[in-house]
Amino acid sequence: EVQLVESGGGLVQAGGSLRLSCAASGFTFDDYAIGWFRQVPGKEREGVSCISSRDSGTSYSESVKGRFTISSDNAKNTVYLQMNSLKAEDTAVYYCAADVPQYYSCSYYLTYYGMDYWGKGTLVTVSS
Repeated sequence: EVQLVESGGGLVQAGGSLRLSCAASGFTFDDYAIGWFRQVPGKEREGVSCISSRDSGTSYSESVKGRFTISSDNAKNTVYLQMNSLKAEDTAVYYCAADVPQYYSCSYYLTYYGMDYWGKGTLVTVSS
């Protein structure tokens, strides 16, 4: 069974950094698309970033481009989201999600989701 477990969330001051981790299991880490999504109560879920193994591509939402970096460590079956220069508006529950095997491009997932598997989320709170 595919499982995704997020970690690394917490409380951070504006301008600070956090590194989220998505530990994946239940599939071979060689054909996948894994993305980070976030949601604030009362608002639509937003695609934040995505990384794929097939095309080595990455995608970011405009709101985080230049501040967040997604990366993967295939040997550890883990995807990371390095979040720098955090802003109050980054506060949200961050979810890791995966499509296994990869079917669409990363840009597609950020817009239309379509991930088959989702983690339970980790809360990121940015205070000022």
